[in-house]
Amino acid sequence: MSIQVIYLSHNYLREKLEKVMNIIEIIDKEKKSEITNKILRALPAWFGIESAIVDYVIDVKPMKFWAANENDQEIGFIAINKHFDKSAEIHVMGILESHHRKGVGKLLVKKAESYLKDNSIPFLQVKTLSPAHPDKGYAQTRKFYQNIGFTPIEEFKTLWGEANPALMMMKYIS
Repeated sequence: MSIQVIYLSHNYLREKLEKVMNIIEIIDKEKKSEITNKILRALPAWFGIESAIVDYVIDVKPMKFWAANENDQEIGFIAINKHFDKSAEIHVMGILESHHRKGVGKLLVKKAESYLKDNSIPFLQVKTLSPAHPDKGYAQTRKFYQNIGFTPIEEFKTLWGEANPALMMMKYIS
């Protein structure tokens, strides 16, 4: 009985979140950059390297891009970079810390996966900080990706410099 109550409570919260929050595709290149800049600068524990923020702000312009909007305020975003006909990457994703662990990231990834499925793109990858680095925030990030179906594939010890080893994770979109 208590498991059923928890399950119903979880579904109720998810339905409530989906009603309050909208996931909107952003087409305008400058708006993509503006949202990216605003959200990443609000996340210094994850995005504390100025040159990386500047690069992301430029990089997202040609990419597929969705923003999570709550009460006319952007609270998160995802930018998808299509590398080849059958593969794409979460180039960057950011959710305001006040909205972490509330389903926003899952909804953004779900929206991207729907687009990928509709366009016959079966593979989605993401790179994040490797477990070789002790950062606790990124431990949660890796756990998030694993919980939504991503599998660790390869570690790159120098891709982002020796101080920031990268982990590539992959998901098959069925």
